[in-house]
Amino acid sequence: MFGNNNNKQDAAKARNAVAAPTTGSGPSLNSIVQGSSVEGTFKAQSDLRIDGSVKGKIYCDAKVIIGPSGVVEGEIRCQNAVVEGKFDGLLEVKELLNVRESAVINGDVSTGKLIVQPGGVFNVVCKMTNDAPAAVKASSNHVSPAVAKAG
Repeated sequence: MFGNNNNKQDAAKARNAVAAPTTGSGPSLNSIVQGSSVEGTFKAQSDLRIDGSVKGKIYCDAKVIIGPSGVVEGEIRCQNAVVEGKFDGLLEVKELLNVRESAVINGDVSTGKLIVQPGGVFNVVCKMTNDAPAAVKASSNHVSPAVAKAG
């Protein structure tokens, strides 16, 4: 087992794949692994994957992924999010929120776009943001007098 040269090569490849230094322009991933627990405020400029437990605030300039074993209680503000685990709190996603079939989300959500897979639990107060120009927003909020009288 330990003397096999192939295992040593495979282990070296795995270490290099995970621990390879990244440049400012290349993609990088922050990870909170299963069995880990974090409390407090976490800030990241690159993607964040959570398979452990987080209690607190997460501010991410990229994508937040809550894996199937991930549990987050608190606040997340990010660009995009994929939820497969559990989230309870305030979730603000600027672009796309993808709620997978194993997800359980409770709380308040604000997002640009939303995908909820069949089986996903989505018990939230949800606000969809719209990037339409101000003139279009103003005209769509206008209520005609006929509708106002009928109501």
